[in-house]
Amino acid sequence: MRRREFITVLGGAAAWPVAARAQQPAKVSRIGFVAGGARPPSLESSLYAGFAQGMRELGYIEGKHFIIDYRFAEGQYERFRAIADEFARLRVDIIVAGASFAVPAMREANPSTPIVMGYSIDPVGQGLVASLARPGGNTTGLSSAQHEIVAKQMDLLLATAPNLRRLAVFYNPANSSHASSFKTIEAAAQQAGISLRPTPASNQQEIETALEALGDERVGAVVGLADALFATRRERIAQLAIKARLPSVFSAREYAEAGALMSYGDSLQEFYRRAASFVDKIIKGAKPSDLPVEQPTLFKLVINRRTADALGVTIPAQLYIFADEVIE
Repeated sequence: MRRREFITVLGGAAAWPVAARAQQPAKVSRIGFVAGGARPPSLESSLYAGFAQGMRELGYIEGKHFIIDYRFAEGQYERFRAIADEFARLRVDIIVAGASFAVPAMREANPSTPIVMGYSIDPVGQGLVASLARPGGNTTGLSSAQHEIVAKQMDLLLATAPNLRRLAVFYNPANSSHASSFKTIEAAAQQAGISLRPTPASNQQEIETALEALGDERVGAVVGLADALFATRRERIAQLAIKARLPSVFSAREYAEAGALMSYGDSLQEFYRRAASFVDKIIKGAKPSDLPVEQPTLFKLVINRRTADALGVTIPAQLYIFADEVIE
């Protein structure tokens, strides 16, 4: 698997600083990590492990140089307020937010605590930062290019299902970033002559009901918007899509690995790994307001051949040629 390249919006390469490995501060930094999804059975083998991995790569030793207080909203985003209050009581030194819509609650309860967005969508549009180049305030980190890739995801589905006329858009109404993402894919669908079937789900039961209902409708494929709840339920989502005989595409590689037909975008674990570089700089004295928000500049196409066979879908040879990874 080729590692994703990141650059800052100022154009400088986001290379890992070699000097960071040489010497670490004596203070133990307390880091609050908040995620919107469910706590995984094993953090070490989950997508959230990318952050601790990134810290180790920078020379930090967990327990000696830093500790992580993980908190999970379990898909109930109203819990962000209580988690933010708990971080304030714990007096964490830095907060890493795995969901951008957690930031307002974190910031309100912890106004002077640096916040690193491990993953975000349109942080400028959501009012989380002033600009990507100069975030201002106490928040910086990484931003997905979700709005740029949804049109490409639809193109990929059209390549595998050329007769596609109705597309289900799987989204979480509790996710504040999904409204703008939906508008983007709506414009692309209109241009392609495809009608959309909005498919909302904000908890496990709604995921089950929504995807099972699609099997009885004239829907040709599913595109899923990025969401923390969906990410932690990605295996079940992939199973339900296959059961409904629907090709599906998501933005993060982990979905294709879980059984979605394709993913076009990046790896969530890689986002969290990359977030460690921001924490490193802040520990060493940098201000979040001076650290440009980073965005991916290259996107991976991952195809799950097993799922294609299960669905009876013929993937064009050209897509296999251009795929960064094929899951056999």
